[in-house]
Amino acid sequence: MNIKALIAEFIGVFALCFVGIFAIANTGAGATDLTGVALGHGLAIMVMVAAFAAVSGAHFNPAVSLAMLITKRIDAKGFFAYIIAQIIGGAVAAAVAGAVIGMDAVKNGTPAVGANFTATGALIAEIVCTFFLVIVIFGSAVDKRNSGQAPLYIGLTIVAGILAVGPISGAALNPARYIGPALVGGVFGANAWIWIVGPLLGGVIAALLYDGMILKSEPEAA
Repeated sequence: MNIKALIAEFIGVFALCFVGIFAIANTGAGATDLTGVALGHGLAIMVMVAAFAAVSGAHFNPAVSLAMLITKRIDAKGFFAYIIAQIIGGAVAAAVAGAVIGMDAVKNGTPAVGANFTATGALIAEIVCTFFLVIVIFGSAVDKRNSGQAPLYIGLTIVAGILAVGPISGAALNPARYIGPALVGGVFGANAWIWIVGPLLGGVIAALLYDGMILKSEPEAA
């Protein structure tokens, strides 16, 4: 077991959830306050990918880990170890945030279906935006022909996703971003499947498309 990789995954998700919860608490979770929330999440992911890509691959997301599993870039043992580290990272971040600014902030900082939106709409939002995220990860980080600026592109995709669907689903795009804070905040409920199934499905579709139809159909660079 690569302990260094698991520590990196823990820290990456810790940073995402910690910064995300504080960004929501500081700027509010309403649609008019999305810019600060989007930038907080996107910048956290950007710097963590820059810091840990060489250590763990900087998945920081069970949907990304599943994408790497089905394309045979990690094995099943590594996949489950990564997911455990990611979820623990999110839970610890939520506990620390709760100790600083209160559990109400953790609850408010946990993705939820927006007012006047349906669970189906939230699920579709999570699928589509996670699809975009994983496509960008494969295109900028996995596909070595386009390497060099992956942290920036991945971070900007998070920003775009939150700006687009934050009011609909909370734009988790990541089961660990939901599960850890939801468990600690006591809001893990009937709609939890949205932030588990949606991102995982979006990530799988993106991985199969890029790995099977784009990456493998192109000749290797000379």
